[in-house]
Amino acid sequence: MPSVARRGSSVSSPGAAGGRLTIAPWHRARLDPDFTEERILWSRGYRHVAGIDEVGRGCLAGPVTAAAVILPPDWQPRGLRDSKLLKPEDRRRLDIEIRRHAVAWAIAFVSPEVIDRINILQATLLASTLAAARLQVRADALLLDAVALPEVRLHQRVLVSADRLCASVAAASVIAKVARDALMAEYDELYPGYAFADNKGYAAPEHRAGLAELGLSPIHRLSFAPCRDREQMSLWQDAPADEPIEIDETEEPEPADLEA
Repeated sequence: MPSVARRGSSVSSPGAAGGRLTIAPWHRARLDPDFTEERILWSRGYRHVAGIDEVGRGCLAGPVTAAAVILPPDWQPRGLRDSKLLKPEDRRRLDIEIRRHAVAWAIAFVSPEVIDRINILQATLLASTLAAARLQVRADALLLDAVALPEVRLHQRVLVSADRLCASVAAASVIAKVARDALMAEYDELYPGYAFADNKGYAAPEHRAGLAELGLSPIHRLSFAPCRDREQMSLWQDAPADEPIEIDETEEPEPADLEA
């Protein structure tokens, strides 16, 4: 996610009109999100406001993951923050509480194979769109972090650092992060040697060392520069590149119609 910019300036925002967002003068950088933005939308008649956030965009391996969360009005668990600011044990606690109390939540993964085919920006938009569509309760409006969804015909409010401003977006960041971390731990067992359980697919030194020794695994993103010029080792040649791993027994809700 983008760093906090100077108020009154603008930042790049793929998918937004003109490709940029202006930082509202009244926005202030903070660590603890609240319901300010959700209340504005509720007051305008949008009953179910979903926060959407993604994780894994900058990784060399594994899927990009997005989550959508609709929280009950003015309910948020103790200690809710952007997932990047939380300890793993706090993320896991919050993940359980959010799933238990949310009006609706959904997660979507877009595989490395698709990322290589359509690029990481389009894969991120796809994951976010799928997460919104999979909500068991249809959203009336969306709150998003710096990226608009041009194919979704719902009211959208796009903010810079929304995961530090909006409770519902922070909640989405938590369940997306916990789900993807669990998936990468599963992949670590399938493809040992890259320390996926520790680095989650990011370009940490132990991951790069694994690449140098083993070459590419089936979950590496071949379009990313550190992977582009490497060869896949015969060690993994028979492994399916895009076979999903089940990490949650929760039944997936039916996709909702996103037409306004």
